[in-house]
Amino acid sequence: MVDANLATVCGLYCGTCEYLEVQCRGCGHEQGKPFWTKGIEIEVCQLYDCCVNTKHLEHCGICAELPCEMFLSLRDPSLSDEEFEKSLLERQEDLKKRSLIGTEQWLEEKS
Repeated sequence: MVDANLATVCGLYCGTCEYLEVQCRGCGHEQGKPFWTKGIEIEVCQLYDCCVNTKHLEHCGICAELPCEMFLSLRDPSLSDEEFEKSLLERQEDLKKRSLIGTEQWLEEKS
């Protein structure tokens, strides 16, 4: 059985993250408060907060506003402009696919 807590609201899959089980248990397990939020001095990831806490959605892929300004602007500072653009497109495609096939099937494909 796959762990649904490894499917982030933003379209990433925590199962391939180098920080999983080192600094983080996965976005769902951390309830949107992964290790990196402390580094930018916020309590909770803005996308998680908007999606889960405000809109009560499972992920951004089922939000009518995807891609919103927040989705397009929240950026891993270690990525180049080209890497960031590629990441945005990949995550949007993954979220659309996840909306169609469901999180469980999406996670099975990712793992």
